[in-house]
Amino acid sequence: MNQKLFEYVLRIADNALIYGQRLSEWCGHGPVLEEDIALANTSLDYIGQATNLLKYAAELEGKGRTEDDIAFLRDAWDFKNLLIVELPNNDYAYTIARQFFFAHWYLLFLEELQSSSNEFLKGFAEKSIKEIRYHVQHASDWMLRLGDGTEDSHARMQNAVNQLWEFTPEFFMMDELDQWAIAENIGVNCEGFKAQWRHNIESVITEATLVLPPDAWGQRGGRSGKHTEYLGLMLAEMQFLQRAYPGAKW
Repeated sequence: MNQKLFEYVLRIADNALIYGQRLSEWCGHGPVLEEDIALANTSLDYIGQATNLLKYAAELEGKGRTEDDIAFLRDAWDFKNLLIVELPNNDYAYTIARQFFFAHWYLLFLEELQSSSNEFLKGFAEKSIKEIRYHVQHASDWMLRLGDGTEDSHARMQNAVNQLWEFTPEFFMMDELDQWAIAENIGVNCEGFKAQWRHNIESVITEATLVLPPDAWGQRGGRSGKHTEYLGLMLAEMQFLQRAYPGAKW
């Protein structure tokens, strides 16, 4: 088994899996029916991506595990997702701001991943990028609508931006695994598109009459298995059935 490739694939998969699970909590609770359906479909996009990635990871591992085993039978410290995707949904403005920051980053990540020397990751990026372009557009539209909306919607959106900003530096923090993936022409140098990401979000933020907080120290740890308390609570719900009835099929 190529352990490093397995771990790299797992990082991408965990972002999609955890974010898809978190967004699924909006199903039946959206502010309007159209947005309820939109967020549910967005959640399904991420969960579908996670399924494909985890299936490939299981093949790389070669230990007989399935994508379901990897998703439902790991503990919180075994997950390598970015911290921002595990944060609670809070209000709708917070959910949109989180989607805005993450989707803009993820789109640029997938655009770079299309050049991967790994055929699976290259194909995954080419297929998934179509979904993420919609997520970027959807989140950007709502940033404008809420930011440049009523006094209350503006205040809620600005508050969400302020709270989430400290989680965005983790998008661009590179470690030894990233350096290996770059050297092998498998992965993505996220530092290389940081300026483009900043430009893309600032153009929307400005039009939405919002303000980005000053750059400061950023939260980190998710990709090394150090998470917020929110991940464990979410996994307890997500993994309950499989852990209560091991091997259950449906």
